[in-house]
Amino acid sequence: MSDHRHGHSCEDKENLECLNEETENSGKDVFKPWEQRLNFEKFVESDCDEELLFNIPFTGNIKLKGIIVVGANDDSHPSKMKLFKNRPKMTFDDVGVKADQEFDMQRDPTGRLEYSPKVVTFSSVHHLSIYFPKNFSDGEESTRIYYIGLKGEFSEAHRHGVTICNYEAWASPSDHKVDQGDTVSKMIQ
Repeated sequence: MSDHRHGHSCEDKENLECLNEETENSGKDVFKPWEQRLNFEKFVESDCDEELLFNIPFTGNIKLKGIIVVGANDDSHPSKMKLFKNRPKMTFDDVGVKADQEFDMQRDPTGRLEYSPKVVTFSSVHHLSIYFPKNFSDGEESTRIYYIGLKGEFSEAHRHGVTICNYEAWASPSDHKVDQGDTVSKMIQ
């Protein structure tokens, strides 16, 4: 997770995946430091059509506040972006469900446009799927992305394990010994 100014990252890049990328693992290359956003040597390009789907797990919880997407100043730039919150391992079979938020995009070859997700919806994100269904070419050209920047606040994940507790249904006399030394017993008739 970049705040667009630092190189801090909280994406789980090892488990980040991009579906329909022409070159394997090239989707990971677009999540780079803000200072490298205009380095066009590394990019991701869609393979058999214009669709790209990113599954981005985070190492904690994110309050997502902004997304920047740098593409070329041509028809390969994505024209629509759909965001899905906390739906790990999405595939193209899953993208038909209603997105948590959608954006109509503009060409942005310099990273000046920031798309703002709804704060209430994206306040506790541990996994983000970003789906680019089309570009400006009307399906005649592949989609190419050079940079994706995510802006937000990071907090450590609170992973609660299973706690094993034993509760007594009945008291066990052996667990509750009473000192009998000072007690007086009387027979009541």
